[in-house]
Amino acid sequence: MAQAIRFHKAGGPEELSFDTVDVPAPGAGEVRVRHTAIGVNYIDTYHRSGLYPLPLPSGVGTEAAGVAEAVGAGVTDFKRGDRVAYCTTAVGAYSTERNVPADKLVKIPDGVDDRAAASLMLKGLTVQYLFRQTYRLKGDETIVFHAAAGGVGLLACQWARALGVKMIGTVGSDDKAKLAREHGCAHTIVYTRENFVDRVKEITGGKGVPVVYDGVGKDTFPASLDCLRPRGMFVSYGNASGPVAAFNLGMLAQKGSLYATRPTLVNYATDRESLNAMAGELFGMVRTGKIKADVRQTFALKDAAEAHRALQSRQTTGSTLLLP
Repeated sequence: MAQAIRFHKAGGPEELSFDTVDVPAPGAGEVRVRHTAIGVNYIDTYHRSGLYPLPLPSGVGTEAAGVAEAVGAGVTDFKRGDRVAYCTTAVGAYSTERNVPADKLVKIPDGVDDRAAASLMLKGLTVQYLFRQTYRLKGDETIVFHAAAGGVGLLACQWARALGVKMIGTVGSDDKAKLAREHGCAHTIVYTRENFVDRVKEITGGKGVPVVYDGVGKDTFPASLDCLRPRGMFVSYGNASGPVAAFNLGMLAQKGSLYATRPTLVNYATDRESLNAMAGELFGMVRTGKIKADVRQTFALKDAAEAHRALQSRQTTGSTLLLP
């Protein structure tokens, strides 16, 4: 029998329970994966709280790495013993093992360990689509990235530096500012004592930036729009402080004919070809040393509630893993 974190009603971290579950033989097109490391991400708290409702009872977690234990009928790309990772399948990663559709898995290449893969898949592929697809950075741009010392933020710092992009990152403390700069952030703004709009205008000589990447949500909107130059793009990819409230689209015209988008990873990694291409670029950045996994907190799988409390209280930096 396997163990899994589940919740039977939406609510706080206390709703997470450590249950014994049955994992059947993998069906056609599936691979049974024994997890070695599991990623913890903000979207997990949205599922648990009911912000993103799921049928109950439900598992939780979308990202993990492990070893293929068995393959179902029709699976030809994977075999028993392969190291694999995923982040775009149904929830349930907070478990010792589970069945995963083969077309949602990628092989972990040599030179990338399991903990790195588990910490990088969701956050790293998020940075990939943000920087290479949603608003394709070419180098020499100056950009704004909120929560620059978080799990996604520290990867963004490194990727921006590798591209030759000057990243202005907002952070909540001097310690987090130092951490972001160490990872490649060109300028940091401590939002708890500085007005980030004023500082962005100061850094850019009043011009603003072509793009703001915002995973914070309510607390940074609509001020993020005021950081943009005319025809700039506001990219809202998360809701760490709560969702952005409805607003009049006329605001975009008033502030400079701006663009706004709300992308998600699943709309970019839409098929096996795109998933492999995105993961290939990500793992290539890791293997060449341009990006390093930054696992800063680990918890036992059974302590998932504690991990959620740490994440939501903003006590964490970098990536957080659960270990079965």
